[in-house]
Amino acid sequence: MTADVWLPIPPDEIEGLPRGPRYHFWDGAEEFPADPADCAFYVVPYMKPGPVCVRPLPGMSSVRVVQTLSAGTDHVEPGLRHLRPGVVLCNARGVHEASTAELTLALILASLRGIPDFVRAQERGEWLGGFRPALADRNVLIVGYGSIGAAIEDRLVPFEVAQVARVARSERTTARGPVHPLTELPSLLPEADVVVLSTPLTEDTRGLVDAGFLARMKDGALLVNVARGPVVDTKALLTEVESGRITAALDVTDPEPLPREHPLWRAPGVLVSPHVGGPTSAFLPRAKRLLVGQLNRFVNREPLRNVILTTGATSA
Repeated sequence: MTADVWLPIPPDEIEGLPRGPRYHFWDGAEEFPADPADCAFYVVPYMKPGPVCVRPLPGMSSVRVVQTLSAGTDHVEPGLRHLRPGVVLCNARGVHEASTAELTLALILASLRGIPDFVRAQERGEWLGGFRPALADRNVLIVGYGSIGAAIEDRLVPFEVAQVARVARSERTTARGPVHPLTELPSLLPEADVVVLSTPLTEDTRGLVDAGFLARMKDGALLVNVARGPVVDTKALLTEVESGRITAALDVTDPEPLPREHPLWRAPGVLVSPHVGGPTSAFLPRAKRLLVGQLNRFVNREPLRNVILTTGATSA
């Protein structure tokens, strides 16, 4: 096969790439590495802004696959309107589950046990004792039960939580129990001590966590967002946390990056991490394995994994 493949990782650093394609390194630089019209397989730069990622798409008249290295694809989907029908969009399922689930548990534990308060007290030389909430015996609600949501539950089990409720776009049954549809959220929220958001950003989930959603959360509950910032109405969240009724741990925000003077930085009971669920030491080896597998399938004309949509068949 003679075709161009654009990679955001230097090809000589990836063992096992199939022979045949011409590999080009592009990680969002101003200058393209080759003519976009010759690109058949485009791997989107990782952790780059949406406008950077979609910039070459209008010229990619021959592209057949757009592969992200992120779990979410919302930053790329607006650019798919420039592509011909039949282009496959794939995500990075299998790359980020462990790291994102680790961070989710870290945010939950840090928030409940008051780790940020201890850090500030240490800087003052103050011994800050007292009782804190535990994760044990708490009810956890996971909103968005895909592979990341399931990985989060895997890590919750050893902490002896009382119950895990699962919510996804569609109802189904898993080995661990039922997955409830989004329509059942109003009845599930009042029972949850911790609400974890791990849902993709779609038209259905944009602004899902609005004033009504937050009002149904019980007093003292913790909201954890490892999904996308716009899943949460920031103004509505600020109203709740500033009242002290609930707390929040946010790996993603709206806007993002969070401006220096934004009130979320100083809101009581809010812990902010700078969108670091995915970028860990686990990322690069897993991303390379994903690319080698996908490109070998592509060259051998085998079905690709992690297909999210096909242009012309599903609206983007």
